[in-house]
Amino acid sequence: MSLLISPAPNGLPGTAPSPETEADEESLTRPLLLNGLRRSASNTTSQVAIVGSNVCPIESLDYEISENDYFKQDWRRGEKIQTLQYIFMKWMMCFFIGLLVGLVGFCNNLAVENIAGTKFVVTSNMMLARRYTTAFLVFASSNFGLTLFAGLITAFIAPEAAGSGIPEVKAYLNGVDAPAIFSLRTLFVKIVGSISAVSGSLVIGKAGPMVHTGACIAALMGQGGSKKYGLTWKWLKYFKNDRDRRDLVTCGSAAGMAAAFRAPVGGLLFALEEMASWWRSALLWRAFFTTAVVAIVLRALIDVCLSGKCGLFGKGGLIMFDVTSANSAYHIWDVPPVLFLAVFGGIWGSLYNFLQDRVLRIYNRINERGAAYKIVLALAISIFTSCLLFGLPWLASCRPCPSDTSEPCPTIGRNGNYKKFQCPPCHYNDLASLFFNTNDDAIKNLFSKDTDAEFHHLSMLIFFITCFFLSIFSYGIVAPAGLFVPVIVTGAAYGRFIGMMFGSHSTLNHGLFAVLGSAALLGGSMRMTVSLCVIILELTNDLLLLPLMMLVLLISKTVADTFNGNIYDLIMRLKGFPYLESHAEPYLRQLAVCDVVTGPLQLFSGIEKVGNIVHVLKTTGHNGFPVVDEPPLSHSPVLFGLILRAHLVELLKKKAFIRDPVPAGSDAFNHFSADDFAKKGLDHGDRVENIQLTDEEMDMFIDLHPFCNTSPYTVVETMSLAKALVLFREVGLRHLLVIPKVSGRVPVVGIITRHDFMPEHVLSLHPSLAKSKWKRLRFKLPPLVKLF
Repeated sequence: MSLLISPAPNGLPGTAPSPETEADEESLTRPLLLNGLRRSASNTTSQVAIVGSNVCPIESLDYEISENDYFKQDWRRGEKIQTLQYIFMKWMMCFFIGLLVGLVGFCNNLAVENIAGTKFVVTSNMMLARRYTTAFLVFASSNFGLTLFAGLITAFIAPEAAGSGIPEVKAYLNGVDAPAIFSLRTLFVKIVGSISAVSGSLVIGKAGPMVHTGACIAALMGQGGSKKYGLTWKWLKYFKNDRDRRDLVTCGSAAGMAAAFRAPVGGLLFALEEMASWWRSALLWRAFFTTAVVAIVLRALIDVCLSGKCGLFGKGGLIMFDVTSANSAYHIWDVPPVLFLAVFGGIWGSLYNFLQDRVLRIYNRINERGAAYKIVLALAISIFTSCLLFGLPWLASCRPCPSDTSEPCPTIGRNGNYKKFQCPPCHYNDLASLFFNTNDDAIKNLFSKDTDAEFHHLSMLIFFITCFFLSIFSYGIVAPAGLFVPVIVTGAAYGRFIGMMFGSHSTLNHGLFAVLGSAALLGGSMRMTVSLCVIILELTNDLLLLPLMMLVLLISKTVADTFNGNIYDLIMRLKGFPYLESHAEPYLRQLAVCDVVTGPLQLFSGIEKVGNIVHVLKTTGHNGFPVVDEPPLSHSPVLFGLILRAHLVELLKKKAFIRDPVPAGSDAFNHFSADDFAKKGLDHGDRVENIQLTDEEMDMFIDLHPFCNTSPYTVVETMSLAKALVLFREVGLRHLLVIPKVSGRVPVVGIITRHDFMPEHVLSLHPSLAKSKWKRLRFKLPPLVKLF
């Protein structure tokens, strides 16, 4: 059965690469001569990237099955019961991923609502007693302590957990593996740090961290435990390969978004539209099943909270089910205000991305100085935020409580729309109702129907501007932080303000304008359409909004696309991830594959000397090596296949040597089992430097034929580079062999890797293309703006 032993086509076994990661420009490569010809091509992709808040080496993944003789023999021996067992385990894995992610999502919301709620209740009680200075000190010190805790555990335990995690997961699903992004400590810090940071009143969200949390849970379950600590479960050996692990991570990311917003279909579409670079119908069903389990778990747990057993969690949180309810009527004259909101939402979204990109560049320079600087930056943002959240409500005037409200006014000791703050009895502070709440509760207040007279337009403008800039400055600190919720709350304030401006010219209530404003800013920043539409509809439970929602998302995305890219692509580019886009840039169509292949290329003979293999492995960082047969093994030089570094290290470790350069035959299999070529899990695996070999063994030989992938993907050197990019990305390759157009030459002229498709590499080889007229249509910013 093929799927049981599919080897992990990875650089060095394990998620975290050793210092022996691949290098783009090798100065120590030893060119092998084959028939007197020097090979000139590159078979390596090396990169360092900012993972969380740390600069780490990364490596490429390969989702192709390595079809060597072990693979073929195991396929022939496979029984029907093994196939059924594998399929059953896949569905069970999806069930447990959904169950665990649902539990984590519920506990996350429960903890945030109770920790932050207790802080607000204590502060409000001091405000009632007119102890304003003490109230501020308690409020600010609570936020300071929570942020300090989140920063400390992130900086010293798992720096990979900083940020939302969506760029890292998206890059992984594109084929880029970064160290420790799915480790157990990263999962722990992501959960605990997110709870602490969000409870500390920072303008950040927990949706992004939940996506990363779901991906961590899926990846850890797929690894079957830790072989290093003797915790490996044999049944899960089926998933010890990059292809199955990718599928599980995709399901986990969908489950994380579903748990964050209690939007199962939206989570599925989010994984399809934004996260996954590769999709198929079987994966669609499994991801749908996973998000359905999440929805069922959340509904069951929230029903428990309806009886009041969840403390300050109230009726369940998890944002805003049923906040607008039904009966949303609108007419043709409501369309112009919505168009205005959508156009300027796209402009605000593109400005948000631009400023976020610039701020993150500054933060990266600060964070690279060390952990102390990271923590000081986070604490400075916390103090600044506390001062604004406590001080700005004093600018708002007190408003009399409405007589027809369905909830107590003013709100004391609970979350609600009417915060008393410093106001006299029977009055409330509308700005404090937004600032002195969790982000989820602020969104509920803004989305509420029949509250058109609740907020003053000046208060809404102050809240919008404050959230806009605080969300930009809060993301990028050394703590788990998401972007979804801040953009939603900022967009809701923007929509409410637009609704106030057009109030007399529209029949839409301000709550619906807030929903559409969130959609506009999300579309302008995230640049998603289908998934965002479904997520917002699942949040508000109002299908009558669908036409307007579609219109707003399409317009805001189109307007914003004329200025810059989506926020996650900008962050990935800033972090240094070599992400392959779904489309090929126009200038790639002007180049052939041979135009970007560089050298030197390392080759092995079908029967290679042990000393040569050790030397090449020690002096290069290459992951894949073509194996070429020469006379007398063949009539002429012929490409036999491709062998991976991990497999070569395993051969050296087991010392499967022969004394004479002759085929080893069936004896080659006696030293190995199928598990020897499976993915090693989350440890570093074996390294060639740790293998001790005598001089006699170095003079012996290894027959590489049984261990090669005999059917690697190949392209002719004259193929369009754009066409090769589509093949490379859609199949999920790490190596693409380049063969000559004319026979009689060397059988392989190079290897294309992810690095060779990167614009920086292509344009460095062909600088004239940088001035090509074939560029994406975007408005150019003035030179003075670019200096910022």
